[in-house]
Amino acid sequence: MFQDKTIVCKDCGAEFVFTAGEQEFYAEKGFQNEPQRCRACRNQKKVQRHAGSQKVAHEAVCAQCGVATTVPFLPKDDRPVYCEACFKARRAR
Repeated sequence: MFQDKTIVCKDCGAEFVFTAGEQEFYAEKGFQNEPQRCRACRNQKKVQRHAGSQKVAHEAVCAQCGVATTVPFLPKDDRPVYCEACFKARRAR
């Protein structure tokens, strides 16, 4: 049913093979479009997409035990911030 197909990468122009197995996988997942990029360009594009999404740590003081900690969000003055240990202890209650 499926046969290997040669496709030209839209980014680098290199030819790559869209194998019968990959086509079957795409069909099982319901993907409508064939890949347009070779594996190397897909990986490079993925790295570029995720490079801007790195988490930023903000310094804070735990409202319960007073220890300095970092949190992945910007703390607000009107809301308490807890270190990981205190947060887990509060959550377990």
